[in-house]
Amino acid sequence: MDRFVYQSAPMRVVFGTGTLAELPAELERLSISRALVLTTPPQEKQGHDIAALLGARAAGIFSGATMHTPVDVTELAMAQVKALNADGVVAVGGGSTTGLGKAIALRTDLPQVVVPTSYAGSEMTPILGETRDGLKTTQSSPKILPETVVYDVDLTMSLPPGMTATSGMNAIAHAVEALYAREKNPIISLMAEEAIRALATALPVIVATPGDREARSGALYGAWLAGTCLGAVGMALHHKLCHTLGGTFDLPHAETHTIVLPHAMAYNAPAVPEVAARIARALGTSDAAQGLYDLARRLHAKLALKDIGMPESGIDRAADLAVTNAYWNPRPLERGAIRDLIARAFAGEAPVTVPLA
Repeated sequence: MDRFVYQSAPMRVVFGTGTLAELPAELERLSISRALVLTTPPQEKQGHDIAALLGARAAGIFSGATMHTPVDVTELAMAQVKALNADGVVAVGGGSTTGLGKAIALRTDLPQVVVPTSYAGSEMTPILGETRDGLKTTQSSPKILPETVVYDVDLTMSLPPGMTATSGMNAIAHAVEALYAREKNPIISLMAEEAIRALATALPVIVATPGDREARSGALYGAWLAGTCLGAVGMALHHKLCHTLGGTFDLPHAETHTIVLPHAMAYNAPAVPEVAARIARALGTSDAAQGLYDLARRLHAKLALKDIGMPESGIDRAADLAVTNAYWNPRPLERGAIRDLIARAFAGEAPVTVPLA
């Protein structure tokens, strides 16, 4: 067996049904007495409900979280942290709210508790992506990692099928890249394959029967594993492309991951055939890239970047940005091939595996 390094994340996970009721005790354990509750605008009511649950431990609510964690929104939240003398944050929602909580923690080192309502998985990572002037950059720090994550299956039961599909595909993307990351190791690889299997099994059931609690539990379990994988190892082409596309063209995060994933997998597959076989096995198919594309189509997710707001004129710009600032990928970055990849994703075409030169 090859030499490897494995480090587990120092965070507490509370998983199950009805676990939201344990949130006040988790804040007490962390000595948080004035928590700022974070939500997106559509989830503001849920934020008020959680503030009521926390009682005197809730200092207030900031409901302005938005996708790609714009720095100007973080500055507004920081002003509220200061005004309320908050000593911790509770992020309730998906990746947008989690990102805001992380941005605050990075700047203040305040303890944070995350209560996910989607399958984004970013709550399990020490990674923060922030957007300033249309460019999204990522950084990693131990201060970004939440202290506690409370997973309550009940909070995902009302997630619409469309959002369930793309949120779940986003989680699968974390696991896919973890399998061929430079820092990969046997423990994370086991978790990644199990995450893909769990999500690929659960998501079609949820889309067909949104109230299936067992499938919802399986998807949340898979998302937790996938997020753990992303937090333990590095990222490569897929996440670089999605951060570039999302930050540059203001595209919705989960939908972008859903569309790009099969194409990024097709690009990398010839360089990592054993990983491609492992992903195909988890999906129950013979080809990893095509299997991911077929899964997205089965979930009735959008398959084309043009359908989520990307202009055709942006294909070349995205290709240029994708090959700037050197980063590791199992296959060398070839601008022409990446441009073709983006063009196929723009049009919604099936992925095409290009053999290594």
